[in-house]
Formats: sequence, C-alpha cells, structure tokens
Amino acid sequence: MIIGVGVDMCSIARMRGKIGVPGFLERVFVEEELEYAMGRHDPAQSLAASFAAREAVAKAFGIGLARMGFKGAWVRRTSSGPVVCLDDKMVKYGEGIGLRSVHLSITHEGGMALAFVVLEGDG
Repeated sequence: MIIGVGVDMCSIARMRGKIGVPGFLERVFVEEELEYAMGRHDPAQSLAASFAAREAVAKAFGIGLARMGFKGAWVRRTSSGPVVCLDDKMVKYGEGIGLRSVHLSITHEGGMALAFVVLEGDG
C-alpha cells in the first residue's frame, strides 16, 4: 500500500552557487554524498539531486524538511540505482506509520534535478 508520495525539483545552477558557501555542504549533506558528488564531472548536478530527494522524502512523510532535518534522509548511490537512507529518528517515525520501504527515482535535465519518492507500507 502506498502511504506517501513526494516530489521536488532543485536548480543545479543554484546548487553550484551554494557549493562555495562556507559550511553549507557539511551542514546539508552526509560524507557519503559529498564523496560521490565530488568524484563526478559536475558535483552540483549530484548535490542538487540529493537535495531534491531530501525534500521529496520529507513531503512523502508529510512532515517537511524543517522537521525531518537535512540529514534525516540522504541518498546512497548503488549499482542498482539510488536508494534513500534514513537516520534513527526517521526510521522510528517510519515504523510508527507502518513504513516497509522507500522508493526513489532521480533525474536531471535542462538545469534542474528532480526526485520522486514513494513510501510503501502497511497503512
């Protein structure tokens, strides 16, 4: 059963501008995301996708990014595609709403990164 859906877009150019802001990257992204992004030809593209994924996760949970926190969810890139990781607080919240799995799709085109999240659970 679908228990939540969220979608978000993030400007790659805007993220490119944020990369140089002192402390921004460390405050928003986990080390795993930073290592992945900095190894890509355009780090801003990967970071914008990760940021959009956070927003989409928060929307799917119905709690918003301020309540979830920047590091409440992050993106792990795997050989089978990106997956959402949750911190302990969000895992517990998910258990409370019957969460079984989080599905994530991300893409980028035309200067924008987009993330779509579906929460599956027991309802």
